[in-house]
Amino acid sequence: MKWFLKVVMKHYADFNGRARRKEYWMFTLVSIIGMIVMYIVSLMLAFVSSTLGIICFSILGLILLALTIPSIAVLIRRMHDVGKDWWYIFIPVYSFILAITEGEKGSNRYGSDPKA
Repeated sequence: MKWFLKVVMKHYADFNGRARRKEYWMFTLVSIIGMIVMYIVSLMLAFVSSTLGIICFSILGLILLALTIPSIAVLIRRMHDVGKDWWYIFIPVYSFILAITEGEKGSNRYGSDPKA
């Protein structure tokens, strides 16, 4: 949870620097689990009351919209950690491979090693 809060609070729209694997994957994990839980709760409340369902799904949509920028930012910083430019996020399989690859040791042109 601390990695999720770090990305959202400290690096909300920070596209510079580097993000280690743990930061990226913990943010992604918490986001996905949170969205699944909220979706299930929204579905259950929609069966109780359609108005309640509309409100919950609207809140879920706003949260998804709010998490779009930090999701892109942490993915770009993850690409920076492996020494690649931001546009590599548009190559689906390769960007996934880069996201699971260990970052470059020491400093690179995007900043110092976040593990150090």
